[in-house]
Amino acid sequence: MTALATAAVSPLLTRLAAERATGALLRDRGTLFLEDGRIVHAESPATPGLDVLLTTGGGLAPERWREAVDRAGARRQVARFLVDSGGLAGGELEICHLAAIFDAAFFALSPGSGPSRFRRGATHWIGSVRSVPAAAVERETRRRRELLDAVWPYPQLDTSPVVPRAAAPGQTVTARQRALLAHADGLRTPADLAWVLGRPAFHTLLDVRRLAAAGLVETPLAPVRAVRAATTLPDWMTDTQSPDVALLRRLRDALEASL
Repeated sequence: MTALATAAVSPLLTRLAAERATGALLRDRGTLFLEDGRIVHAESPATPGLDVLLTTGGGLAPERWREAVDRAGARRQVARFLVDSGGLAGGELEICHLAAIFDAAFFALSPGSGPSRFRRGATHWIGSVRSVPAAAVERETRRRRELLDAVWPYPQLDTSPVVPRAAAPGQTVTARQRALLAHADGLRTPADLAWVLGRPAFHTLLDVRRLAAAGLVETPLAPVRAVRAATTLPDWMTDTQSPDVALLRRLRDALEASL
C-alpha cells in the first residue's frame, strides 16, 4: 500500500478522533460534527442535505420534514421526532443519514477545502441517528477519489455543465442514466442535477463520469493525468446501477459488526 493511500485525509480530524472530541470541524467546503471522536453528522454546500435526500429523493413529504424541524429542531431531536411520529422508518433514516455523512465528508475533506477550524461543543439540530468512526470516513473518502479517476479521469466534468450526446445504435441506457440525462440541459452541472434529482452529489459525479466514459455525455477537456494501466475494480464498485443503498448497507453492517 502506498504512503498516499495510508496518509490521513485530515490530520486534524485524526487528532480529534484520538482525543474523543465533541464539536464541529469546519472547512470551506463543509462541516463535520463529532461526538466522542466519532462523526455523527456532516453537511456541505456542495451536496443536497438530508432533507433533500428524504423528500426529493425519498418518500418523506416536505411538510413532514418542516414539521419535524419546527417542533424538534430547538431540542436537537429532529431525527427522533421523524421516527417517533411515524413519518419515517428508522432504517430508511439511517441509510439516508449515512449517505449524507459520506457525501458531505467527501467534499468537506477535499484537498482544496481550505484550512480547518474546530468549534468545541457544537452540535447539530438533527440529533442522534448513527455515529461513524472518523477512520471509516477517511477510508471511504480516499476510495471515492480513486474510484472517480478509475472510471474516467476527467475532473473537469465534475464542475462543468452536463451536455448529453445521442446514444449509439444498440447502446444500453439504464433507467437511472435516463433520469439524469433527461434533466441535463447543457446548463446544469452535476451538483445542480444532484439537487434536482435528490441524489447524493458524489454518486451524481460518478454517474456523469460513467456516462462520459460511455460517450453519452461530452467530456469538456483533456485529462489531468493518464488513465491508470491495468486498473481492475470489483463489479460492485463499477456496476452501472446505483451503488447508494447497497454500499451504505454494507457500511452499516460493518459498523454494527465492529460494535
